Amino acid sequence: MRIITLNANGIRAAARKGFFDWLKRQRADVVCIQETKAQEHQLSDPMFKPRYFDTCVYHDAEKKGYSGVALYARKAPDRVQSGIGWDVMDSEGRWLQADFGNLSVVSLYLPSGSSKEERQQVKYQCMDYLKPRLEEWARSGRDWIICGDWNIAHKKIDIKNWRGNLKNSGFLPEERAWMDELFGPIGMHDAFRHVDQRPDQYTWWSNRGQAWANNTGWRIDYHVTSTGPAENVQAARIYKAQRFSDHAPLILDYDSDL
Repeated sequence: MRIITLNANGIRAAARKGFFDWLKRQRADVVCIQETKAQEHQLSDPMFKPRYFDTCVYHDAEKKGYSGVALYARKAPDRVQSGIGWDVMDSEGRWLQADFGNLSVVSLYLPSGSSKEERQQVKYQCMDYLKPRLEEWARSGRDWIICGDWNIAHKKIDIKNWRGNLKNSGFLPEERAWMDELFGPIGMHDAFRHVDQRPDQYTWWSNRGQAWANNTGWRIDYHVTSTGPAENVQAARIYKAQRFSDHAPLILDYDSDL
């Protein structure tokens, strides 16, 4: 089972850069997309619902040109849930869930707090809201794969310039401590790190300066999983041969079927 996640930074912009031409060659079972920055009625071109997927669903933000998530599935899910049932996240189009038997796959876009302090507080609210739910899901016996842009680099190995970012959103001590709990007592797993412990493995690069050329990046996109999927990860890679966004596609293969 292959699952791909990408923050597209505008799905129409990613399409113009060749994302869908690349995607049709990837044999993905599920694709999770964040930051679509579009309303579904603006995506009338058939490319935005690729025919090789049975199901293509979008969950838009109420604000036009902002946030939004999508999920494509080669096999029809038993159930699709748009939103998590909490307006702070749902009005911004940040959670889209597909259930396949005992497996739930989610496209998640956690808020960024880099623009202003008010948005950092919204980010903390979302983290507080998710924490008990993640803990419950980790112990439920159900398999979870929550893909997407979590907007937090967990450890020093996950960010090139860690010293210069200790006071910046995305690498704040409170955020990193939350990730410690997520991958510790809460019981979820960083599936990428189950198979790849190398440094300099990043999924996002600023468009400023020479960040991409110098690989001055952050690893803020994850497959956060319960124990079952984590134990079944076969391979993981970050695709960087082409640029569709300021993020790179994160691709994980699992030794299981939908």
